[in-house]
Amino acid sequence: MIVAFAALGKAIFHLFGITMPALRIAGGILVFLIGYHMLQGSNSKMHDSESADEDDDIAISPLAVPLLAGPGTIATAMNFAASKGMTEVGLTIAMFAVLCLITFVCFMFSARIVAVLGKGGLSIATRLMGLILAVIGIQMLLEGISGFVHFINL
Repeated sequence: MIVAFAALGKAIFHLFGITMPALRIAGGILVFLIGYHMLQGSNSKMHDSESADEDDDIAISPLAVPLLAGPGTIATAMNFAASKGMTEVGLTIAMFAVLCLITFVCFMFSARIVAVLGKGGLSIATRLMGLILAVIGIQMLLEGISGFVHFINL
């Protein structure tokens, strides 16, 4: 999914008339919100089967947009890949492949990682990652606003 959005990012922009500043603003907000929720230590309602309402279709999220390739990831991939040429598209795809490998290793050793970190360590790591995501989101938002201001001044 990430490869498709990274490779087709520019075509999708042209098809729907989306500008890079608009993607950066929307993507920045999404990434910030994900980081903010991680900082608060709260889980997504979509992935919590106990809090799901009868009207919520929990199957839609995992089938349509997997947890690892959600809206924030897609927006980030398109942001990095579509802003430059084919070299950046290839680099973005390669970096996401490395991230997939790291994620796979973390999944394989997740029981050991949780045992070593403990509940408190896991909470601290989640909040630190949330802070990093929030900062990335704000940076994307600021770049989007800057690009928009530059765009309207032309």
